[in-house]
Amino acid sequence: MKGVIMVTIQLRAHLAFLMLPLFVFGVPTDEPDPKEVTTTPSSCRRCCDPLNSHESPEAAPDLASRHSLPYPMPEVRPYINITILKGEKGDRGESGMPGKWGKEGPRVGRKKALHSSEGYQALIFDTVFVNLYGHFNMFNGKFYCYVAGLYFFSLNVHTWNFKETYMHIMRNESEEVILYAQPSDRSIMQSQSLMLELQEKDEVWVRLYKRERENAIYSDDIDVYITFNGYLVKPSID
Repeated sequence: MKGVIMVTIQLRAHLAFLMLPLFVFGVPTDEPDPKEVTTTPSSCRRCCDPLNSHESPEAAPDLASRHSLPYPMPEVRPYINITILKGEKGDRGESGMPGKWGKEGPRVGRKKALHSSEGYQALIFDTVFVNLYGHFNMFNGKFYCYVAGLYFFSLNVHTWNFKETYMHIMRNESEEVILYAQPSDRSIMQSQSLMLELQEKDEVWVRLYKRERENAIYSDDIDVYITFNGYLVKPSID
C-alpha cells in the first residue's frame, strides 16, 4: 500500500512538472496576437489622420469609399475678389530717391566771331554736337521746351582783346543771368551757368547786348570757342 501511494505521489509530481510550462507559457491558440494583426485595406490610415481617432460606424463607409476612388479628390479653395475690398485712397507718401540723370539736351557751338549791332541780337550757332529730338532751332538760336521740368544750362565764350563782352541767357523775353567781361589786353574764356524750371513752350536763348560800347565775342574757323548746352535734370511730376 505504501508502494502504491508513493508511486501515485511521484506520478502527480511528474504531472505537475509537465503542467507547469502550460501555465507559464500558455496554451497555444488560433487567435492572432493583437500586435501581429495586419490591417486590411478598408482600415488603412493616412499619415495626416489623428493617431487616436475612432471613426464612427456611420463614417466608416464614407472613409472606405474615399480610399477606394480610382482618382484623387480635388482640393477646394475659396476665392476672394480683392477689388471689392478696396478702400478709399490714402494720403500721399513721402518722395522717393532721386532718379537717374535725364537725357542730354542741346549742345551747340559757333566758329564765327560776333560783334554787337545797333539793337539786340540772338547768338546763332553753326556747329552741332548734340541736338536730341531737334528741340534746339539752329536757325534762330533758341531751345524750345517740350518736356516741363528742371533744366541746367551753361554758356562758354571767348572774349576779344580790348572789347567788352556783354550777354544774357534769356527765358522767353526775360533776362535770367548775365555773362560779362570788361575790356582787357588779354582774351580769356568766360562762362555762365544756371538752372531753370521750364514749362512747355518756354524758349531759352542767348542774346548779345546792343551797341553802346564795342561789344564782341571771339572765335575762328579752326577751333570752337563758343558753346551753349543744356539738359533735363528732372521732369515735372504733374
